[in-house]
Amino acid sequence: MRTIWKGALTFGLVNVPVKVYSATEDHDVPLHQVHEKDGGRIRYQRTCEVCGEIVAYADIDRAYVDDGQTVVLTKDDLAALPSEKSREIDVVEFVPSDQVDLLTLDKPYYLEPDSKSPKSYVLLRKTLEATDRTAIVRFTLRQKTRLAALRVRGKVLVLQTLLWADEVREAAFPALDEDVRISKKELELSASLVESYSADFEPESFVDEYQKELRTLIDAKIDAGDTFDVAETFGETEKAAEGGEVIDLMEALRASVARSKEERAKNAG
Repeated sequence: MRTIWKGALTFGLVNVPVKVYSATEDHDVPLHQVHEKDGGRIRYQRTCEVCGEIVAYADIDRAYVDDGQTVVLTKDDLAALPSEKSREIDVVEFVPSDQVDLLTLDKPYYLEPDSKSPKSYVLLRKTLEATDRTAIVRFTLRQKTRLAALRVRGKVLVLQTLLWADEVREAAFPALDEDVRISKKELELSASLVESYSADFEPESFVDEYQKELRTLIDAKIDAGDTFDVAETFGETEKAAEGGEVIDLMEALRASVARSKEERAKNAG
C-alpha cells in the first residue's frame, strides 16, 4: 500500500505519529469506449461552448451558477480561501460508538504507527476498545477540512470520513406516517423467517459475480483471438489541436498487456 498522508493524531497533550493509507480499492475490470466498427479508442476533448475552442486543462477555471448568473472562480480566488495546511488529526470528542450513524460513514483509511515505539498508538487503540468509544476528529486532506470517525478494527486504527449533517437527506415519506397494525402472529412468523436465514456474516464468502463473469468473458475472447491489436485501435498519438492536451498511454498499455499475458501463462502452467 502507498502512503497518502503523514501526520499525527492529537488529543490533549498526547501526540500519535501516523501514516495514512486508503483502506479500500476498486476491483472492477477497467473498460473504455471504442468504435464498434473497428475497435478504435473513443476520446473526448474539452470544448468551450461559447467560442468552440479546445481548451487545455491549465486554462480551465471553476464556476457556480446562481439564479441565471455564472460566477467564475479563478485559481487565485480559490487559493485565497483560508484552506487549512495542518498535518494533524485533531480529536474533537469521544462519543459512544452506537451514536455514530452508519449512514454518515464515507471513505475509510488505515492508520499505521509512524514512530520507533507504537506505545501511544496501542494505548489509544486499547482505550477506545475499553471504553467502547469512537473518536470524532477533524483533519485536512487534499485542502479540504473533513470530519471523521476514528475507531478500532482488529489491531489497526481506522479513520473513516463522515458526511456533514447537511449532506444527509431527510427520509420524509408520507407512507411511513400511516398507522399500520401488525398482529402478534404476523410478527412471530416474520421472526421465524428471519431465524431460518440467520448466520454469522462472512464477507469473504460473497463474490462479485458480474465482475467474475466479465473477466471470464474477456479471457474467452482473448483465447479465441477475438481481439484487435492495441497499436491499431489506439493509433499513433496525433498532435492535438492547438490548446489541447496530449496524453501518451501507449507504453503503459503495452506493458500492461505484456504483464497480463505473462500472468495468464503462469497461471495456465
